[in-house]
Amino acid sequence: MKWLRAVLPVTVLVASGVVAAPAGATPGWQKYVVAPSSRDVRPVKVLSATGDVANPDGLLGRGVATFKRQAPPPKPVWPAGTTAAASSFHSPNNGGNGQPRTYDPGNAVDGNTGTFWNDDTIGAYPDVLTITAGAPVALPGVTVLSNVDGVPQDFTVEVLDAGAWRVAASVTGNTAVQRAVTFDRPVTTAQVRITVTKDQNTPSGEFSRVAEVWPGVVADPPVPTAVVDFGKVVAGYPKIAFAGASANRPGVRLAFSETRQYLGERSDFTRSDFSGGPGTDQYAVPSAPTVWRDTKGCASGNQVCADGLHGFRYLRISLDALASDAPLAQPSGEVRISGVSLDFTPFLGTPSTYRGWFESSDEELNRYWYAASYTNELGMDTFRESDVDPRGAFSPSLDGKLVLHDGAKRDRDPYVGDVAVSGLTEYLTHQDGTAARNVLADLADHQRADGWIPPASINGYTLPLFDYPLWWVTSSWDYVLYTGDTAYASSCYSHLVKALDSWYPSVTDSRGLLAKGLNGTGGYGDYAFLPRTGEVTYYNALYVRALQGAAGLARATGHAADAERWLSRASGVATAVNAHLWDPAAGAYLDSAEGAVRHGQDGNSHAILAGIASPAQAASALARLAAGALPYGNPFMDNDTLVSDGTKRVYAFTSFPELQARFRTGQAASAIDQIKRMYGWMATHDPGITAWEGIGEGGSHYEQGYTSAAHGWSTGVVPALTNELLGVSPTSPGFATWTVSPHPGPVSWARGAVPTPKGALSASWSQQGSVFSLTVSAPRGTSGSLVVPSGRLVLLDGRAVRAAGPLTVSGGTHTVLVVR
Repeated sequence: MKWLRAVLPVTVLVASGVVAAPAGATPGWQKYVVAPSSRDVRPVKVLSATGDVANPDGLLGRGVATFKRQAPPPKPVWPAGTTAAASSFHSPNNGGNGQPRTYDPGNAVDGNTGTFWNDDTIGAYPDVLTITAGAPVALPGVTVLSNVDGVPQDFTVEVLDAGAWRVAASVTGNTAVQRAVTFDRPVTTAQVRITVTKDQNTPSGEFSRVAEVWPGVVADPPVPTAVVDFGKVVAGYPKIAFAGASANRPGVRLAFSETRQYLGERSDFTRSDFSGGPGTDQYAVPSAPTVWRDTKGCASGNQVCADGLHGFRYLRISLDALASDAPLAQPSGEVRISGVSLDFTPFLGTPSTYRGWFESSDEELNRYWYAASYTNELGMDTFRESDVDPRGAFSPSLDGKLVLHDGAKRDRDPYVGDVAVSGLTEYLTHQDGTAARNVLADLADHQRADGWIPPASINGYTLPLFDYPLWWVTSSWDYVLYTGDTAYASSCYSHLVKALDSWYPSVTDSRGLLAKGLNGTGGYGDYAFLPRTGEVTYYNALYVRALQGAAGLARATGHAADAERWLSRASGVATAVNAHLWDPAAGAYLDSAEGAVRHGQDGNSHAILAGIASPAQAASALARLAAGALPYGNPFMDNDTLVSDGTKRVYAFTSFPELQARFRTGQAASAIDQIKRMYGWMATHDPGITAWEGIGEGGSHYEQGYTSAAHGWSTGVVPALTNELLGVSPTSPGFATWTVSPHPGPVSWARGAVPTPKGALSASWSQQGSVFSLTVSAPRGTSGSLVVPSGRLVLLDGRAVRAAGPLTVSGGTHTVLVVR
């Protein structure tokens, strides 16, 4: 036995590659860090250049790029008295910017490109626009100028010829905002009819939007355009160094996108895009050299406007100007650019900022951990009025504070459901929890009188979600567990009681289950705004988890009676879930007790984590979830009765609890396989590296260009690998007690550190053949349990101990050797 104690641990560690780095050497994990090295971020290459663009590499700081464009010719006009009629048109409103506007068909022939006809049948066709000229006009064709977020893709142009309508041209697959349509032969006519049968589907809806129809074939000089690639999604304020320009104030328009697929003449999502604006940022370039920093606002009134901060990978720069920006900006002239860059505003996660880290024998897992960390960093930023999502999201109580935003490019507002995952990622990588605490405390301060807690500041803290107050409870417990901030627990305790003892009882039915629809909640949404009603397994399993977390907060603040009461309620809800929501025929929990029979990833996963499911039920439910496995993850529903793509849609948000459940029930290999399919897909598809909000059919961005490709709620691979694979987790506030319970699966070795209030808690394990070795170093003044595989021989710090069960240790360094 002396030989085993003295030699075997060293032999195993060396064989598996877990060896200490030489003094002064760079730790191996640092090579996986993704963040830029400084806040001055530059594009890595020019993807394309079209039109008159000389030396496009000047955009990268290699000389000067020169954009030139001749002035477009005057546009043809219809005869006086020309009118237009349409099959439908939208009623007047204040647009997306509070300015009154109309959408009647006459806007398409008024000579003003700032107005447009907008049909009133979203996604329904045909949409017909009929133009009656004030006098017959000779036409070789017409030119259709669309509104930038409603391009007609398929349409015909008919003319009244010799008293009868005939098709003079057909267009399919159009993507151009300005489309010249040449007729099969010239015609003199007084009427033209455009029939649209398909439009571009945009975040502003699927409508026909036509700004102008010009009587003639308009061939403007091509727009000089170049696209630069920053190599990965970045966030902040774009900057352009202009070396000079012609004296006519030529305009530059910027379009941003996280993917090449959705990079076009407008951004894939920007605030002006969503609110009915041009979807681009505009700047009028002065003749003298200058450095322009994209700033939210307009140069004058409502002219030459920009959105400021953006999240994107690709930037499209064009020498062009909106007609509505004249005369401040012109669509022609010469612009010289000596460099493009970005002021990076999110948390800058360089190697020196990592307080926790992870590394294993599996290169893919290492890359996914640090890519998810970077995803989270992109959303960790200061809450600023100029940069948050505009839908009533600004809040003075958050202004200037570090928060965890929903995403880098869209929904720049902190949502508590996202914090449930992004908060864990924050605690395990860089921060002390400040960003999460700021969000949680602010939402508690805006609790409704009846106990409901808002999900975010959006819409003035009124967005009605059914499940998010439960996420506030679980996120609050996680925050206290990881940081030890019991002062927060005390300050929020009254809010906790009000949510759990007032609001959720008001939506509990006679069977003891939460039932969406009670107390006026029929129209409430959830994390995906799913049309679920009644007793939903996900809501009730999350309720059990929230009650368990609340009991932890109660104990931490000296409310033992509340803890016992909430645990008793949790037990009752768990019993009711098993009695009413378990489907023995499917071997899984129902999504809902009413409506079509289906089984959800969210409800089944949370039922396992909450301890509702027995081991046999857990194994059966996980098998059900795996049955629909896709190349890009596991779908969130097992049929399409709730939403049309339920079996094709993958959320990393709802996959995270499934990963946890698989690790904890002895299915580490299947958890790792699921990680590699889901995170591997996102890492190898545009934009690469960052974790997407959701994956749709065929592995697409599930909401097309609206999808956030860098979303904090999708970073669960960080806690999955640290808490489950490496095995390090707190069991009481501030890691006063902890557990290290590795779930190795097929991984040969792993090591890492977790930040705690008293210093890092590090763990390193390896498995080679029949030998498993674990070394843990924990801060003094803490204690924990080591859970290792059972074996014929178990040595703790060189002493033989029992062959099974947790090993209790105090702070310091401890080594366990298991011979199986």
